Amino acid sequence: MSMQMAAIFNALLHFGSVVLLAVGALLPIVDPLGGAPIYLAMTASLTHDERQRMAKAVAINSFLLLIASALIGAYVLDFFGLSIPAVQVAGGIVVCSIGWSLLNSPNSPPALQRNAAPAARPPEANADDLSQRAFYPMTMPLTVGPGSISVALTLGANPAPGFRSLLATSLAQAIGILIVALGVYLCYRYADRILQKLGPTGTSVVVRLSAFILLCIGVQICWNGVHGLIATGFRVALTPG
Repeated sequence: MSMQMAAIFNALLHFGSVVLLAVGALLPIVDPLGGAPIYLAMTASLTHDERQRMAKAVAINSFLLLIASALIGAYVLDFFGLSIPAVQVAGGIVVCSIGWSLLNSPNSPPALQRNAAPAARPPEANADDLSQRAFYPMTMPLTVGPGSISVALTLGANPAPGFRSLLATSLAQAIGILIVALGVYLCYRYADRILQKLGPTGTSVVVRLSAFILLCIGVQICWNGVHGLIATGFRVALTPG
């Protein structure tokens, strides 16, 4: 009986460690709190209710994208003959483009002020348009970028042997990714409240700073991909034929 209890305890401990590993690896890279100013800036033309719906859609899209990357991402890349460095280069260029456009965009009325002026609100956006924007660029690459996808691919790259172990590991990873997606929803859902105390000037400063950091992240992701491609090329060239 004691051996069974010990086995159950070890299994639960392993399950919890996989959950914490997924959260600890993905949450700092997804960084929903740091992305809240960018989200608020890019949804400034939407109403409060539309931003809430988009926050929910972005969280769901982030969960699906990360879980798909963890479970089947490596097989998809192998099928198309793609490497993670190639994904990093392409994604890094997209992130750089978005960060640059945000950094150089003219000042617009913050969403915080629009909430206080219902008469100035534009008509509600089309549902299809909101869904498209929720996936690109809000989910990918702003929330779940090449870095997050690379980490998710790494988490699922070494499946546990045996069906039971594989099922338990996949379930633990799914729970960890669900926690990350919940963090995305909460930070984006309450982005206006998080930044409300900063005021218009403070919010503009935070948005510009976040855009600059996003640009730097894009450059770093792109460089990591280029470095990986160069290193792979050297290894292939040096391999005796």
